[in-house]
Amino acid sequence: MKIIVTGSLGNISKPLAQQLIAAGHQVTIISSNNDKIAGIEQLGAQAAIGSLNDAAFLTQTFTGADAVYGMVPPNFGNGNMREGINKVGQAYAEAIKASGINKVVFLSSIGAHLDSGTGPIAGLHDVEQLLNQLDGVAIKYLRANMFYYNLFNDIPLIKQAGIIGSNYPAGTRLVMVHPADIADAIAEALQQPFEGKTISYVASDDRTTTDIARLLGAAIGKPELPWVEFTDEQAYEGMVQAGLPPEVAKNYVEMGTAVRKGILWTDFDQQKTQLHNRKLEDFAKEFAEKFNG
Repeated sequence: MKIIVTGSLGNISKPLAQQLIAAGHQVTIISSNNDKIAGIEQLGAQAAIGSLNDAAFLTQTFTGADAVYGMVPPNFGNGNMREGINKVGQAYAEAIKASGINKVVFLSSIGAHLDSGTGPIAGLHDVEQLLNQLDGVAIKYLRANMFYYNLFNDIPLIKQAGIIGSNYPAGTRLVMVHPADIADAIAEALQQPFEGKTISYVASDDRTTTDIARLLGAAIGKPELPWVEFTDEQAYEGMVQAGLPPEVAKNYVEMGTAVRKGILWTDFDQQKTQLHNRKLEDFAKEFAEKFNG
C-alpha cells in the first residue's frame, strides 16, 4: 500500500514508518521541517514538507494514497490550544474529502469522549466529531493513554528539588502508554481492513503515581523519591516558570485536574482494553538513561 504518515520523525512516527517500510509498503512522511528530509529518505520513505494546517498541501499529499495515519502535533505557541487543534482537524477533514482517501487511522487521546474539562484533550474530542461527519471514510481512532515520555519533563524537578509530582496526589491512578506500543497498534490497524468509525484504546500499564515515584526513584538511585501533590496554582506557576506559555500551562493544569478526578478513564474501563507489553518497570530503565545522560 501507499501510506501517508504524519508526525515527522517523532517517537511514534519513526518506528511506525520503519515497520511499514519493512513490511513492503510505500511510505510518505509529512514533516514541517526541511532538515528532516535526509533522515526520512534514509529510512526509505519519501518526504513531503508542509504544514498540517494547509488543506491544499494535505490534499496533494494524500491524493493517490491508500491510507493515512493522522495526528495533531503539540503547538505550544498557539494562543488558543483548542482552536489550534480544531484548525488542524479541519484541514484533515477537507483534505480527506478532496483527495478521496477512504482509510484513516487517527491518533486521539484518553478522555476524548468528554467535551470539556480535559485541557488539550477537548480539542481531540472536537476533531473526532469533525471527522465523523465524513461519509464513506473508514476511520479508526486510537485513543492513547498518558505517555510515559511525559515523565521526562520531571527530570529537572527531581534534580533540583528531589521530588516528583503534579496537581494530583500520591496514589492517583495513571494509565500510561509507551510510544512504541502506539506505533505497533497503528501499524497493525493500517495493515488490516476495517469499516465505519471505530474507537480503540492503546495502553501499556495501569499503575499509580506512588508506583511511578518508587520505580523511577529506584532506577536513578533515589529510592526514597516522593510523589508530591501541588495545588493547581503551584502547578501553573511551575510550568510558566519552566517556559510554557500561560495558555498551555492552563490547559495542562486542567488535564491534571481531570486525572485527579479520575474522569479520563471511564470509557477506557468500559472497553476492557488489553494492555501492551512495555511496562512501567521497562520504562524506568529508559528514564534512568535519560536522567543520567
